Amino acid sequence: MRGGLLPFKYVVADCLYGRSPDFLDAVDACVGVTTLVAIPADTRCWLQRPRTEDQTYMYQGAVRSKPVVVAPRTAPRSVAAVAASLPASSWYQRTVSEGTKGPITYAFARQRVTLCKDGLPERTVWLVIKRTLGTEPTDSYYTSNAPVSTPLRTFVWLSGIRWAVEQCFEEGKTELGMAHYEVRKYAGWQHHMVLTMLAHFFLWHLKGRLGKKSASADGVAAPPVI
Repeated sequence: MRGGLLPFKYVVADCLYGRSPDFLDAVDACVGVTTLVAIPADTRCWLQRPRTEDQTYMYQGAVRSKPVVVAPRTAPRSVAAVAASLPASSWYQRTVSEGTKGPITYAFARQRVTLCKDGLPERTVWLVIKRTLGTEPTDSYYTSNAPVSTPLRTFVWLSGIRWAVEQCFEEGKTELGMAHYEVRKYAGWQHHMVLTMLAHFFLWHLKGRLGKKSASADGVAAPPVI
């Protein structure tokens, strides 16, 4: 810990946060932090960042100005339309994790885009598309503030990390009472969350050390050694 904060390098989030400009601004302000945030399919963007300039106009007798897009004048497209237009050479099959029925594999593609906000260009990011395999594939869309040089494997890894995060929340709520608190102040809430995370870590550590029960010579399961 440094400065009272836990160090972190990556932030992954679902579509609820992908719709929040305040959240995206906050994580972008964290120097050295890479994000992968889910976004809705109708999020609009440009493949080439358009140029803007201030346009003056009169309003209630006063001269005012507002930025407008001057070139190129092409309308922004939805990320779903961008994904549909990508050539086959842009897609790569990658295994995200090992499931109970075998490897979990998706097709991935990425494209640099400039997001549109209120008709104007905003941040330039990576658009990452994860597509299921099969006869009726479905797409999931993410944006990332990762550097241009970031390899595809980093996005593949981060897309799998989201499942682990969601699994931690599910286990914390169902097994450890993560959501069972009645506090009114941040300090009390933080204490409860820290205790829940410590208990979760202890149980996973214990599970990793014990593993499967080994059988003794007489066929009776031998007690684990802690």
